[in-house]
Amino acid sequence: MAASKILQNEYKALSQEKWVNVELNSDDIFNWNVALIVINPDSLYYGGYFKAKMNFPHNYPYTPPSFQFNRALFHPNIYADGKLCISILHAPGDDEMSGESAGERWSPAQRVESILLSIISLLDDAECSSPANVDAGVMLRKDSGGFKKKVKADVEKSKEDIPAGFVMPTHESTAKIPEKPVDDREFWVDSDEEDDFGGSDTDAEMTEDGDDGLPDDEDQEEGDDEDHEENENEENL
Repeated sequence: MAASKILQNEYKALSQEKWVNVELNSDDIFNWNVALIVINPDSLYYGGYFKAKMNFPHNYPYTPPSFQFNRALFHPNIYADGKLCISILHAPGDDEMSGESAGERWSPAQRVESILLSIISLLDDAECSSPANVDAGVMLRKDSGGFKKKVKADVEKSKEDIPAGFVMPTHESTAKIPEKPVDDREFWVDSDEEDDFGGSDTDAEMTEDGDDGLPDDEDQEEGDDEDHEENENEENL
């Protein structure tokens, strides 16, 4: 099936990511156990390990999957049963009742990764205009200190679900090390040392000996004297 193949590829790709832990439920590619790991140090949910279940329809990606946290979080957009109120999980098309446009809702172009990243973003960017948890929405607006205490409690509670032997990633451990830039100056220095734009060794020897292939003044005068002596000898004969 096309859906099965797509999900296998997505599962394989997400298995390499540090911010999510995925596994199949009973080896069923249509049923996933996931854990969202918040590695943004600026997030109120930093260090949390939030487990959830995802169920995929057999006509995926034309219909969105379902998502439900195992432990309900105290959050304006999370219901008491752990389900979410988030546009990306709503069926494709415009919805006049909610006011959501098709661009905000699910489309076959979306993938599991985009869902999970949207959920992580939602945790720190709650939509309080139509909350799933009214009490959480009111507290977030009127008592931010009390809301932060609730979030901290949820984060600590989530750590109970970290599997034995699992090493939690951190901001530091997942940060990419920048590559060392190449210093072009080293190349030019080496080139200057290797290149010699002066004359060759042979030229230098010829210059020092004064033998450039042409007779100098002394050689010329000596040759003239020898010619003169030969002429005198011929006249005497």
